[in-house]
Amino acid sequence: MIDVSPKFNTLRYARAQGILTAKESTIDRVRNNQVPKGDVLQVARAAGITAAKRTADWIVFCHTLPIDWIGVSFEFKKNQIIVTAEVKAIWKTGVEMEAMTAVTAALLNAYDMLKPIDENISFTSVRLVEKKGGKSNFKDQFDRPIKAAVLVISDSTYAGTRKDKSGVIIKSYLKEMDLDVVVYAVLPDIQAQISQRLIDLVDTDHIDLIFTTGGTGFGPKDITPEATREVLDKEAPGVAEAIRRHGKERTPHAMLSRELAGLRKQSMIVNLPGSSNGARESLQALFPGLLHGFPMIWGGGHEKGNIATHNPKDKS
Repeated sequence: MIDVSPKFNTLRYARAQGILTAKESTIDRVRNNQVPKGDVLQVARAAGITAAKRTADWIVFCHTLPIDWIGVSFEFKKNQIIVTAEVKAIWKTGVEMEAMTAVTAALLNAYDMLKPIDENISFTSVRLVEKKGGKSNFKDQFDRPIKAAVLVISDSTYAGTRKDKSGVIIKSYLKEMDLDVVVYAVLPDIQAQISQRLIDLVDTDHIDLIFTTGGTGFGPKDITPEATREVLDKEAPGVAEAIRRHGKERTPHAMLSRELAGLRKQSMIVNLPGSSNGARESLQALFPGLLHGFPMIWGGGHEKGNIATHNPKDKS
């Protein structure tokens, strides 16, 4: 079974179809509710809904998930009935199998009710027609890689007495997201020094996206959020909220983290926790949605599917 615990919930949708073929007279009897076993459409609809909710009971690798809506509908042709099932859920995995299961169950029940009056009945072409949701639906494309920087904030790492782990994880993750990590540095827990490095990365180096890791807790030397706030033009509270919410679902300690995020000019700065797990889970919460901020930062809109272009003059 695939581990989906790192994923975040999105609205998932799937639509599947299948075709029942029978004699024209049989189709007419279904249409007019003249089948000895009863109302074929109502039974098939109920069977499809019930089966969709129990998909994980017999599809081995399917996860049990909270379905928000199932719709089963029918379209009549001359000697066919097209069965369509639609499923919605706000969850971590898709609902394709639930939709296909609903279609299959509806067809099976219709077949069972019609076989006494039509020995040539059959059903075929069960297929997925459409699906939406998940990370793939929230990816933006850019005409060049986003330039990123990673700052590790830690006295002990700066002094060489502690090996950096979270910064390495962040660098690796960003490269997987096709970001160009051009700066990796370790700084001590000195507020003025952190603030100045952030200013330099934005104003001089023109870095698009800056992640800090460390210094976000309750300790007396945890001053990364304060150093970050000094240099921001505007805050992005939803980014920090997403980090804490995602983390809180995994450990109660996440509520003790004080991450801050925001914009300086046309650059985005995001504080991440100093722990390895905290940094990794925060990135899982933020991507790929975080990158959608750049078309807006660069003066574009929210349109999906367009390639976001960046004007070099924006940072001259």
